[in-house]
Amino acid sequence: MKLLNGKNILIVGVANKHSIASGIAESMAENGANIALTYQNERLQKNVEKLGLNWGVETFLPCDVSRDEDIENAFEHLSKKWDGLDAVIHAVGFAPRDELDGDFMDVTSREGFSIAHDISSYSFIALAKGAKNLMKGRNGSLLTLSYLGSKMTLPNYNVMGLAKASLEASVRYLAVSAGKDGHRVNAISAGPVKTLAASGVKNFRKMLSYNANRAPLGRNITTKEVGDAATFLSSDMASGISGEILYVDAGFNITAMGSIEEAEN
Repeated sequence: MKLLNGKNILIVGVANKHSIASGIAESMAENGANIALTYQNERLQKNVEKLGLNWGVETFLPCDVSRDEDIENAFEHLSKKWDGLDAVIHAVGFAPRDELDGDFMDVTSREGFSIAHDISSYSFIALAKGAKNLMKGRNGSLLTLSYLGSKMTLPNYNVMGLAKASLEASVRYLAVSAGKDGHRVNAISAGPVKTLAASGVKNFRKMLSYNANRAPLGRNITTKEVGDAATFLSSDMASGISGEILYVDAGFNITAMGSIEEAEN
């Protein structure tokens, strides 16, 4: 059974084949979705189009999520291609690299704080606004990606942790707002995955190793696992789920400490 058969889904944030958004696109394509992809600028266009061919994508839209005009144009273009929209996947996050290295208070600036929140959090709200008309009359789904740094401190994650906390709060408020139209809003809090975006966080390789050692499943997760969770949350099988943060992290979030044996070493 294909969970998304015939559903029209816009995925924002595919950057390369290793990105979580790519894992989501792959799973959704396997489950019968009609997919449209955005690209931030001309430099990324060819790469996104090349990836999209693997998933049968025919619609590619320029969209810098920091520009309301780009978002409006993207949905205007989609309205001419499709008779409606079933889901939007927001897989976008950014903070200046120099603010993801060092002591939080020392490296965080007013400008960096603003950029991180605008691109990583507000853009989800902007996309929800843009998608509203196309989603009318459908059991729509809005889905974003978060991380454990939204609620617990992590070395060097810094201002991104604040932006993700804002994003998770947005999920709850949007769930109430969009729920009036029968649309659901959720987030996946994925464990660390080796992606281009994650490489901006200092000592990320060590974070991967630590996570694998401490997680109950004893390993890190894959982009495909996040993709399958996204497919489920965007399908009719999740029709009663809204305002939730689903952890896909091999169980890491439930642990308070590592093994006693590890502590003795």
